[in-house]
Amino acid sequence: MWTYIAIGFGIYILISTIVFFVQEYFMFHPEKLPEDFEYRFDVPFEEHFFDVEEGVRINGLHFKVNKPKGIVIYFHGNTRSIKGWSKYAKDFTRNDYDVLIIDYRGFGKSTGKRQEKAMYRDSQYIYNQVRGWFPEDQIIIYGRSMGSGFAAKLASKNRPRMLILDAPYYSFSQLTNRWLFFLPLSILLKFHIRTDIWIKYVRCPVYIIHGTKDSLIPYRSSVKLRKEAPLTTRLIPIHGGRHNDLPTFKEYHNHLSEILNDKHDVIFDKGLRDHLDF
Repeated sequence: MWTYIAIGFGIYILISTIVFFVQEYFMFHPEKLPEDFEYRFDVPFEEHFFDVEEGVRINGLHFKVNKPKGIVIYFHGNTRSIKGWSKYAKDFTRNDYDVLIIDYRGFGKSTGKRQEKAMYRDSQYIYNQVRGWFPEDQIIIYGRSMGSGFAAKLASKNRPRMLILDAPYYSFSQLTNRWLFFLPLSILLKFHIRTDIWIKYVRCPVYIIHGTKDSLIPYRSSVKLRKEAPLTTRLIPIHGGRHNDLPTFKEYHNHLSEILNDKHDVIFDKGLRDHLDF
């Protein structure tokens, strides 16, 4: 019997070790681009390199409109690069907003080793730069899927006009626990990205958009997330929407347009509104 226990324990340790060392391979699926890659789009844009620290450059694309109402800082999901994600800029430019889409470390032309705290610092550095372009009350933070955690953290430390989360997860550890519930993930995970914690400290309106048929990040995660900040958060379901097809739904574009044009009100408690000075 003890032999079987020892074998089982050995297998458990082996699986834990493998998860620890290969987790980034499953978490991040970047498309890497050469530094001289030339972006081509049929709308006005500028390319930026943000030198966030010595040896680390974050690449971003700034899509522009005439007389913008403000700017959207867009944190994309865990795949590809801004070369592909930039197609979603039109969802905001058609509503007269500039858009800045950035690549995380190791994505596209961005350099540097991916570490959670370092990526938080990167986002704050870029936010500080954007504050030099637009007043803070004209800055909107948008987080898509994996980017929702970085977006929520950034919004919690600043005073943007609003935070929009697209198919967010409650926390990264809870998401991975769906498949690896038998492992000590609190010890093994290098990234925790606690959207559930940061949303509590966001002092601006928060809109969550989530497909009800999302099998990768279930809709119930957004229901639970909203409960962490019920007075400032509005949850908008896209009925029948899955994880990667929300832009194909007319309802998504209608809701997004209403949000960006202040026609999709969040109902705030009066005392909270006075306290936060909205």
